Amino acid sequence: MPGDPTPAPVRRLTRRALLDRWWLIPVAGTAGAFGYMGWYATRVMTGKRTAGTPDFRAAPPARVAALSNLSGEWAERTFTYAGRPCTVLRVPQDVPGALPDGGSFLIAYSRVCTHLGCNVNLVRDPEILAFAFNYRPPRDEQHPQLGCRCHYSVFDPLRAGEAVFGKALLPLPRVQLQRRGADLWATGIEPAPDFTG
Repeated sequence: MPGDPTPAPVRRLTRRALLDRWWLIPVAGTAGAFGYMGWYATRVMTGKRTAGTPDFRAAPPARVAALSNLSGEWAERTFTYAGRPCTVLRVPQDVPGALPDGGSFLIAYSRVCTHLGCNVNLVRDPEILAFAFNYRPPRDEQHPQLGCRCHYSVFDPLRAGEAVFGKALLPLPRVQLQRRGADLWATGIEPAPDFTG
């Protein structure tokens, strides 16, 4: 009868139809997994940010170490400042945020990795970086690096703590240093970034 709405036939999903198309599930899963891995690899390789000009925020001054305890090149002392574990290094060249001291420079960083918050440590041997972190610095960067043993991110202290390898994208926050007599003091720190997980 004209004008009489007849319901459309209901298409039922049969077991046979489902079995004919089962292959779509693993193909879609594989394509999704490879797509995500490609996106993540691109993000890790091209998303690393530079350190830029220091953005120190004032915090209560705290003594870090006696300058005599930081006398040799790549001398290191760890300390806690503003509730964060930190490290100070004597480096052979100027770095944005470093304190000149004689013919070398003192630079301090937060030791909290910007990936997921594990502690970084100074790795002095490039061969250990190559073996344990799967990172071999270029020939002109064969100096100690700061490495995170949780997910193998590497930060270069001579490039203002920038992430040079691994999952971390952001540089390590720097600590503002001041010389007071024979001692080194911390007087400010860059804000902690959101983790880049």
